[in-house]
Amino acid sequence: MKHIVTQEWLSAHLSRSDVLIFDCRFNLADPEEGKKWYESSHIPGAVYVNLNKDLSRKVTEHGGRHPLPSKEGAAATFGRLGINEEQTVVAYDDQNGSMAARLWWMLKFLGHEKVFVLQGGYTSWEKAGNPVTDEHTIPEPTHFTIRESKWQAVGMEEVKRAIQTEEAIIIDSRDAARYTGEQETIDKKAGHIPGAINKPWLKNINSTKEWHPAEELRDLHKDLSGKKEIIVYCGSGVTACANILGMSEAGIEQPILYPGSWSDWISYDDNPVETKE
Repeated sequence: MKHIVTQEWLSAHLSRSDVLIFDCRFNLADPEEGKKWYESSHIPGAVYVNLNKDLSRKVTEHGGRHPLPSKEGAAATFGRLGINEEQTVVAYDDQNGSMAARLWWMLKFLGHEKVFVLQGGYTSWEKAGNPVTDEHTIPEPTHFTIRESKWQAVGMEEVKRAIQTEEAIIIDSRDAARYTGEQETIDKKAGHIPGAINKPWLKNINSTKEWHPAEELRDLHKDLSGKKEIIVYCGSGVTACANILGMSEAGIEQPILYPGSWSDWISYDDNPVETKE
């Protein structure tokens, strides 16, 4: 797999100085709980990364519930975390890879290619008998250099233009009930962006909370093959990254993230909303 690393590989490379491990565990209902999980136990050498504080900027009227930091702001954070061009990054969580995928995508977006998500997540790692610790690792700050990247992000206006063209396809990564508007417990409006099709991100994950093998992911996303422009969104630009990871494993070339996602779209009162498939 291109973007997912096995537990066996990480276990064999824990002592390498050029491998940085990041614990991305996070509870949307309790933003401080992930740090408590980390303090209780984590993979040796891992540094905790907080979705709200490290992988998002301050929430404003527009931009969604987890606004994407500027490239410069993200680079400053990654430098503080000790990431440079020589480092291989492995990210993990206990949320089916969704939080780890946010870090993965952001690094790709800034041109860092050596970044992977750990197969199975933390609980699987621990249950397999791999080492864990409660000792904190303090990262050594460095300079993170932004590089040219094929990975792209778009804003609301670009999504509106994409709706008008047959060359683009817009993917809603949320579960079907939120897509159709039958259920909405997070955002102030229910439904989806007009013309979007529903491909729930959790379809990329199997019953044991592992990413499907590449051949199964290719079958899952075969309807996207050959599409010129694929824009992916979710509720706030987090789980969409997991969908993009699954699509990328399936061989889909650089799907585009709408970071603000549904929570940004509905922050503009005039934007239309659909509630039918």
